[in-house]
Amino acid sequence: MPGPYDGAMTEPARTTAATQPAKTAPALTSPLAEATARVGDRWTLLLVQALLDGPRRFNELAEALGGIAPNVLSQRLKHLERERVLVSQPYSRRPPRFAYELTASGRELAGALRLLAQWGADRSGAPDPEGLRHLTCGTPLEARWYCPTCTRPVDDNDAGDLRFA
Repeated sequence: MPGPYDGAMTEPARTTAATQPAKTAPALTSPLAEATARVGDRWTLLLVQALLDGPRRFNELAEALGGIAPNVLSQRLKHLERERVLVSQPYSRRPPRFAYELTASGRELAGALRLLAQWGADRSGAPDPEGLRHLTCGTPLEARWYCPTCTRPVDDNDAGDLRFA
């Protein structure tokens, strides 16, 4: 049975009832497991980051993600299209070529990517890691959880174990 990342290099995923695996009861047990199943590998997150600035063509993405094999890039693009994180738009019919762009759902990943990037910067071992900074004053930014009902920040002690409604 084909894996989640199969197909030709430039053709976007085209699924039909015949190509879809049989649907079974979801095996994922948490929202985090659901998220990592959709976008939880090295190249996928870097690919989403590369598309945050706008649409790009296959070769532009390959250049932006130096080191990714063309077949891996193709597989990740198809997977993200199936997950509705990105869409492909043809710009050439012969040979078929596509530009890729994030959907609204894909753009929503920007916040999570910023948090992961900050976490990586904090653990980089650099004396002054490059994190996100406020453009107005240059101060490093800090992510905080906020309760809109209580109108106050919530720290780790207040939040308890991570739970999803």
